[in-house]
Amino acid sequence: MTRAVFASHNAHKRDEVWAVLAPLLPAWTSADIASAKDFDVPPPVEDGVTFAENALVKARAVCAATGLPAIADDSGISVHVMGGAPGIFSALWAGEHGKDDDNLRLLLAQLVDIPDEHRGAAFVCAAALVLPDGTEVVREGRMEGRIARERAGAGGFGYDPIFVPDGYEVTAGELTPAQKNAISHRGKAFTALAGDLGAL
Repeated sequence: MTRAVFASHNAHKRDEVWAVLAPLLPAWTSADIASAKDFDVPPPVEDGVTFAENALVKARAVCAATGLPAIADDSGISVHVMGGAPGIFSALWAGEHGKDDDNLRLLLAQLVDIPDEHRGAAFVCAAALVLPDGTEVVREGRMEGRIARERAGAGGFGYDPIFVPDGYEVTAGELTPAQKNAISHRGKAFTALAGDLGAL
């Protein structure tokens, strides 16, 4: 029986989230979390101005459409010297949603003249849970680091191949899934949300 619906059509993200939640929810199986795609719920217009607002937009839409508890996240990369951009526009940075290679190339080009000491950045994630009774919870996580000079690694997705987490000399794209989940913004946010999910 489905316990919750994950408000995303992104298979990479759903797998990453389940990898974080599985050891924290031992009574659950992967079948307990369905995808919005399984219910043919179209992605809503993300018109929030923060990660938390957009996560709630998605979770509310899926909860309303399915009548089930819904979980969602919104995440992106925040470059300090760019005033926090791309931020909520991370997936659209090059102009078209989900074009990871184009987004990476554009961000690297924009930072080409920025010295290493000013290439600080953070991945930010807001994880939301919306219940049919109107209850709403948002948990947030951050992974601090810096933008590399060039891409490296074939793991992860999004900006992972150009983001070097604090304490590492390799990009998030070069980490194993387990290594990344242990320190990632998404891992931290959903670890915090696991306590709320465990009460369902």
